[in-house]
Amino acid sequence: MKKNALLDAAEALLSEQGTQALTLTAVADRAGVSKGGLLYHFPSKEALVKGLVARVIEEFDALVAAHDDGGPGSYARAYVEATFEILTGEARAYRRWSAITAAAADPELAAPLNEAMARWHGAPPPGDPDPVAAMIVRLAAEGLWEVISHSPESYDAERLGALKRRLLDLTRP
Repeated sequence: MKKNALLDAAEALLSEQGTQALTLTAVADRAGVSKGGLLYHFPSKEALVKGLVARVIEEFDALVAAHDDGGPGSYARAYVEATFEILTGEARAYRRWSAITAAAADPELAAPLNEAMARWHGAPPPGDPDPVAAMIVRLAAEGLWEVISHSPESYDAERLGALKRRLLDLTRP
């Protein structure tokens, strides 16, 4: 059994049933492995949550990097593109992000996510044409994420498309 399959099972439980459903036994059952098989990769529930948090951070970093061409304002544009990919993609990955964030409520478990958030929302790269606009765009993307996590029906595809276009416009020199 691969670690990613175990993380997939944990994410599914979190998304479908909430944090109370995240037990090692439930994850092992969902993944179709023995509890010992799970414990080999994740010796505790905390280790499992840390694995979930690390994976979503790595995935978001990879999405941002894939969209960042290094030009003026490109980091903010990449951040918007990555956010909308998660919010509107077929997998609707924002649901698992919300669930993982809830599971990592303990300050120690949330520390990597907090560090990533500080990095993502830190100072824009040198040469950004409008650092304040870049901050506003990233904060707006975060706010949209939060709203959609709690009320997915708030924005239809047309409204999301218009919002994405406007946010991207704000990042252009």
